Amino acid sequence: MRDHQFKFILASASPRRSELLRLADFRFEIIPSTVPEIIRYEEPSEIVMDISLQKAMDVASKVEEDAVVLGCDTMVFLGEHKMGKPKDEQDAFAMINNLQQKTHQVYSGVTLLFIVNTVEDNKKVKKIEKMSFYEKTDVVMYPMSEIEIENYIATKEPMDKAGAYAIQGKFAPYIKEIHGDYNNVVGLPLARICMELKKKNFLPIDFS
Repeated sequence: MRDHQFKFILASASPRRSELLRLADFRFEIIPSTVPEIIRYEEPSEIVMDISLQKAMDVASKVEEDAVVLGCDTMVFLGEHKMGKPKDEQDAFAMINNLQQKTHQVYSGVTLLFIVNTVEDNKKVKKIEKMSFYEKTDVVMYPMSEIEIENYIATKEPMDKAGAYAIQGKFAPYIKEIHGDYNNVVGLPLARICMELKKKNFLPIDFS
């Protein structure tokens, strides 16, 4: 792929994922996936990879030019219990209260779709090469009092976050340790993505 130019497309409206890509000097477009997330597996790693594939394929169906589409899905698990975004403040309190003083796992599934348009038998053909993988990070939290949890929830920061916290935000003082990729907890395993793209000799082009 070294001699071929591709657009790089992020299939997500997440500002955190966009920020991480910009920090790595990616030039990219944002086309958020609108497909509903359907869980079809039981293992956390398989769930996040499959949903990332669903998102990437949804966006790929709308892309006409040669491109690389990045789909990603991040989920928090405490044991076998999946913790999504809190429904309300009471739900956020329950989530954080369950996580404090414990070790939980953050899984991110990533799908990269390499789209190449060719002509075969005088017909335009869209060829898609798929690559999916996941990263897992263990996160350990310090103990928190009820007042500390309530004060954090009052900031409104946890309301759109899986597991009801943002490791890169106001919740940072309560993170005791992590084992694995920090950016994976933020929402995008950036280093692994860069390494996989490097194997493909891929460099996002500047089309701004």
